[in-house]
Amino acid sequence: MKRLRAQLSADPRVLTSLPLEIDPDEVLRFQGYKKSGEPPGPDVRALFDEALALGRRLIDPRAVLRWLPVTARGADTIEAGGVLLTIPDVGRLWGPVDWIAAAVCTIGDGLENRVAELWTARELPLAAMLDSVGSGAVESLAEHVNDLLCQETIALGLPVTNRVSPGYGRWDVSDQRALFALCGGQAIGVRLNEACFMTPVKSISLLAAAGAGARVDHYFSQCARCWMAGCAYRRTPAGGTVRHS
Repeated sequence: MKRLRAQLSADPRVLTSLPLEIDPDEVLRFQGYKKSGEPPGPDVRALFDEALALGRRLIDPRAVLRWLPVTARGADTIEAGGVLLTIPDVGRLWGPVDWIAAAVCTIGDGLENRVAELWTARELPLAAMLDSVGSGAVESLAEHVNDLLCQETIALGLPVTNRVSPGYGRWDVSDQRALFALCGGQAIGVRLNEACFMTPVKSISLLAAAGAGARVDHYFSQCARCWMAGCAYRRTPAGGTVRHS
């Protein structure tokens, strides 16, 4: 445990200039297109290319993250850093975790400001597509951060759980305050209002955990996009990446 404490610093870390790759399929999914459905036509593809090029110039991906040792666990709770998180069924889903990682990610407000300008100018198709680019970008950013967490702890022999966020599944969005108490977004310009709504809008908070007995059965797309070769805990082959090379 002392060795782990030395390598997993409990101080918040700010990450900037992240090599983020935006997944086209994710962007088009926000537009209502599915891989199993009818593909977008040439006009949509041209609009997508324009929005993607514009979005890449406007996003400013950054994140703040923090590892903390778990001090108490329950069927629906995890305590760390003097903060109690209430996540339904977390004990069963994650198993006996020893560490949690709290993080806040954002692509900044440049893209959403441009979307607002396009709406005002009634350039609605481009505005909608650019908004989807932003949603896809911040989702890829969250997966990128989750991958980084995997890199850090798997090197120490500890598997990492899937990430979860307040407001998803049965985790009440009001617990956003507890997550921000562990790792606030102020260092990267993310604010939380009384309704637990983050600004900039294209921001994601997340929690993951690690431990010798941590369960990794609930991975979804992280493994499929992780760039880590030879991972003993991989649940599915890598088919892409969220890291821009």
